[in-house]
Amino acid sequence: MKKISVLIALSMVCFSSLGQGLVLRQDNIDEILSQLTVREKASLVVGAGYKSMLAGQFGFKVPVPGAAGMTRAVPRLGIPAIVLSDGPAGVRIEPKRKGSDATFFCTGFPIGSLLASTWNQELVKKVGAAIGNEALEYGIDVMLAPGMNIQRNPLCGRNFEYYSEDPLLSGTIAAAYVRGIQSQGVGACLKHFAVNNQETNRFWNDAQVADEVLREIYLRNFEIAVAQSKPWTVMASYNRLNGIHTQEDKWLLTDVLRTEWGFDGLVMTDWTGRRNTAAQIAAGCDLMEPGKRSQIRELVRKVRRGELSEQALDSCVCRVLDLIVKTPAFKGYKPSQAPDLTSHAEVAREAAEEGIVLLKNEAGTLPLAAGSRAALFGVGSYQLLAGGTGSGHVHRPYVVNLEEGLSREGFSVSPQLSGLYREHIANHRPRKSFMAGMLGSPAAPEMSLSREIVNAAAAEADVAIVTIARQAGEGGDRHLPGDFLLTDLEKQLLADVCEAFQGQGKKVIVVLNVGGVIETASWKQLSDAIVLAWQPGQEGGTALARILSGRVCPSGRLPVTFPVDYFDLPSSKNFPYDYTGRGSMSGGRDKDRDVRNVGYTVYEEGLDIGYRAYQKAGAPEVSFPFGFGLSFTTFEQGEPVYAGNTVSVSVRNTGSVAGKAVVLIGGPLLRAFGKTPLLQPGETTTLVLPLLP
Repeated sequence: MKKISVLIALSMVCFSSLGQGLVLRQDNIDEILSQLTVREKASLVVGAGYKSMLAGQFGFKVPVPGAAGMTRAVPRLGIPAIVLSDGPAGVRIEPKRKGSDATFFCTGFPIGSLLASTWNQELVKKVGAAIGNEALEYGIDVMLAPGMNIQRNPLCGRNFEYYSEDPLLSGTIAAAYVRGIQSQGVGACLKHFAVNNQETNRFWNDAQVADEVLREIYLRNFEIAVAQSKPWTVMASYNRLNGIHTQEDKWLLTDVLRTEWGFDGLVMTDWTGRRNTAAQIAAGCDLMEPGKRSQIRELVRKVRRGELSEQALDSCVCRVLDLIVKTPAFKGYKPSQAPDLTSHAEVAREAAEEGIVLLKNEAGTLPLAAGSRAALFGVGSYQLLAGGTGSGHVHRPYVVNLEEGLSREGFSVSPQLSGLYREHIANHRPRKSFMAGMLGSPAAPEMSLSREIVNAAAAEADVAIVTIARQAGEGGDRHLPGDFLLTDLEKQLLADVCEAFQGQGKKVIVVLNVGGVIETASWKQLSDAIVLAWQPGQEGGTALARILSGRVCPSGRLPVTFPVDYFDLPSSKNFPYDYTGRGSMSGGRDKDRDVRNVGYTVYEEGLDIGYRAYQKAGAPEVSFPFGFGLSFTTFEQGEPVYAGNTVSVSVRNTGSVAGKAVVLIGGPLLRAFGKTPLLQPGETTTLVLPLLP
């Protein structure tokens, strides 16, 4: 008995010393892997749950309250947990923490559609660097951004997060954003891979796409971004692709992403519940987020039963460890909790100024005459929508609205209208709730005005500005009536304002404070000028006022097409535009399918996405074409000179004010683009641009 006791004691000593003194380093991942138990391996590929996201509500002790998720630590081997945060338009964390009087605001940057409208890679990289720096100083290791799905249809609820209908523009802008974030030692994550072009039934929808279309449109932008920026991570989307969930699609995640494209980083799931975790691991999906303990038990059980290769699990664990050793958390960085929000606000303003698009400017309506008094109509003039809702929401320190921006530029506004709108907004403040605090709240509804009020404003003001605002977000797609189309109230307001002001020889300007494309053809002839502000971030009112005043020359160009009619779009035949349940499920239902997988979308339009659909003979007219945008000056562009994989173009400012020009090379498809520096009148520059193969 004594001999047995000694053997047991020796065994316990040996087991307890297994890996003793061994800790994770950048050069010993294989050795660490050999010391991990199967349960520890499984824990490393399964996220730590919703604790960090829900910490502000329930008081969980986490490094960064409000962050989207975390990984799990293995302390005995020096493997730390790392923190992941949402944030296409800025870092999304909780601004308040229990036990602290401090606030942890993050800069609200312009949405993705506006960033693409700048056509300026260096500026987008600058935005990414500012976001990456805030992530670093708040203790974030990986930013779950950029969102870069193709804008297949204008009613997708998350189009505001995405860049364009064109894969070259989308992929190149995404790459610039990634390079900016990762310049700060923080990881970026391309999402949502792939073909996640609608929010309706997003967890189960089956996107049915022909291989040629998939390669040319919906994978091409990701391929470009991977090649140009080497992102640390990629996020597999919720949906199915040709019958298979992307999160367990070996062809997509391993054959294409890793083998063909050479991606050597980590693949994670989007934030979904438990699926077939073993199938996800076998496909090359490395990290299950947000993660459940039951997934750990599933992996351990299936490895032990031989239903999952431990080698497949090991491959995923190695990629998790490869990611961890790059992070600030692993390197022992001590976040300051105090990023330079002042300088980052300047970056946000600069980006907004370059991405705002001037769509119409009849008879020199803009810039405004110095000292003008403006009558501001529309709730959006006083409650500017800086961004969308959902994971793209940011807890910003402030938002400058149009009224404030104009005042700073030396313009006065109609006090009577201001008072009426302020009272209306105060009476429609949303109720405080956990979900609203985390994901953002809708703006106040639009307000009707009597014709007497409109006439009174026309009598005292020099110019009218009507703001039309739209907000969308994660989890639902947009409607046609009252969303893509103007509401009856908006139509009446615009008609009344135009009649009252133009009847006195005064101009009417429409500002579009929107996250995505809306219908413009039926009303654009009414106004004298139209300015597409998108959702321009916290400094949007400042940027917009500086353009209206002429201090900044507009240089934004459209990254998407504005159709005359929604049903001119080939994708409209297969998009769930009525997501209330009264319409069809974009392709129909199949009773033989899993009850949860009731929807599928047939990408019947093929390659006819965006401007491609309007290049055929007999195609309908558009309201505003892809690449369109006006300026306060004029430019002369020389003939392109091709040399190998590059093209050179000279650009001269032939107008009377300084401005920037966007150069687009292509025909019929975009092959290269660039933006000039600020050119003074008479100044010439030459851009040398890489050509898309």
